Amino acid sequence: MKLWALSDLHLGYAKNREALEAVPAHPDDWLILGGDLGEKVEHLVFAFTTLHKRFAKLLWVPGNHELWSVDGPGDDLRGVAKYDLLVSVCRELGMLTPEDPWPTWPGDGPPTVICPMFIGFDYTMAPDGLTPQQARAWAREEGIVSRDESVLHPDPWPTREAWCADRLARTAARLDALPPHVSTVLINHWPLRRDLVRLYRIPRFIPWCGTRHTEEWHTRYRAQVVVYGHLHMRATDWRHGVRFEEVAAGYPRHWKRPWGEYLREILPGSVPTPSSGFGGPEWHR
Repeated sequence: MKLWALSDLHLGYAKNREALEAVPAHPDDWLILGGDLGEKVEHLVFAFTTLHKRFAKLLWVPGNHELWSVDGPGDDLRGVAKYDLLVSVCRELGMLTPEDPWPTWPGDGPPTVICPMFIGFDYTMAPDGLTPQQARAWAREEGIVSRDESVLHPDPWPTREAWCADRLARTAARLDALPPHVSTVLINHWPLRRDLVRLYRIPRFIPWCGTRHTEEWHTRYRAQVVVYGHLHMRATDWRHGVRFEEVAAGYPRHWKRPWGEYLREILPGSVPTPSSGFGGPEWHR
């Protein structure tokens, strides 16, 4: 039995839907879907209908794209209401969400809790000392403005950073309540550490890449593995003996091989090597 991960499916693209349909079956295994499945509810439904017979369990965390309010069913909803709708849809489809009880891994290895999380971003990944407003202005100096600014709404919270603070507090409380003898797999769409955000071509996109308040969560919460996406930069990294896996597929221009080859084994813990294409960052932005 294995735990796999893949994120940033962007199923609004026909080529990506075709790639997902070609993923081989792993009927005894679990699959993490690490956010940015698409912009519409129908993209979540497509992912489930494609994958639910191929894996024993699907686990989902939202990315920024799922939270966008754009044209489509349910997109008159904003912020928390939009997220709540997505959670409801995923539960109806049988996918585990960040709002559900976290399961203990039933496969081989030490007692490990699988922790799908939704934390978001608060602009603190920007250079030291910048307020959120200054961080956005700093990015605009290089012509960088995330679409999140216009279509990812924080309602009823006054700001995105206030929503992120609430998600941080809720998630930390759940993690603090875990038994001290168990290890974890931490799953979040946005990276948990600033030093993993290597935006070689668009470095000033960093304000939209998470929060610094999770920098030490991998040691604080006894992580075996941390799983994330968002960067479209498939990579395996190590920090303080903990494995970090960026598992994005990305837009059609970002991948060249069948998606079955992009599935990343998270547990029991086969570690990719450079010869497999995962021994470091693959940059495609």
